[in-house]
Amino acid sequence: MAIGNFSDCLAVVLKHEGGYVDHPKDPGGATNLGVTQRTLAHHWGRPVTKQDVRDLTQADVEPIYREGYWFPVQADYLPAGVDLAVFDFGVNSGPLRSAKYLQGVVGAAQDGKVGPKTLIAVQQKNGKEVIQKLCAQRLAFVQGLRHWATFGRGWSRRVADIEARGVSMWMAHETETSPANQWSVLRGEADAARVVSDRQRNSGVGGAASGGGVGLTGDPMLIWIGLGVVALVVVALIVKSSRNRDRAEAYDRVAGEIV
Repeated sequence: MAIGNFSDCLAVVLKHEGGYVDHPKDPGGATNLGVTQRTLAHHWGRPVTKQDVRDLTQADVEPIYREGYWFPVQADYLPAGVDLAVFDFGVNSGPLRSAKYLQGVVGAAQDGKVGPKTLIAVQQKNGKEVIQKLCAQRLAFVQGLRHWATFGRGWSRRVADIEARGVSMWMAHETETSPANQWSVLRGEADAARVVSDRQRNSGVGGAASGGGVGLTGDPMLIWIGLGVVALVVVALIVKSSRNRDRAEAYDRVAGEIV
């Protein structure tokens, strides 16, 4: 159980959220430390300016994260590492969605309310598998968002980092795995992800080069349809390859931080 892990998890979230930005394609608008102008106004109970957002400090945003994203998913009662994966997912996509996806992973009723039955279901599962499945489903969700073309690369790297750090946290806190063994497991995950990435990339490149076996004779319409199907398959493989490359790099990076 991860009571007391909020500060460590928040530090990871804030590293990804970064400082003040006002990206024209970001639907959240002006944001600082991951807190939007609208969220800040709701929390403070009054209208706020972009300057108010720019002036935010970590002390200002901690209560927002704790009350708005940590407590709603009962993160204090989730295993270490699982709490990070659920918390960060909730920060990006809403705690209700994050809770429902967690429930789906562990086989609990997907009502978005993390109660005793959900917590028991989580405890009965292998934490590493829960983290990895949740992160995979989270990435699949964000890939369907209309802003994927703009923010997808960063989202993929973030989810990969959360997965690797979550697995490392789970091993350290829940299984008391030694640093040497943590390093070994993380390196193993990196190697496995790299092998899968290379296989997917080679399959995609090979499919593009061969046209997937589509012939150049016959009904032109069928040929174009066939080529379109091949193109979709190739793109899907390349996207999956990129995802696993990000995972490999994240696991390598987290392993390298173990003293």
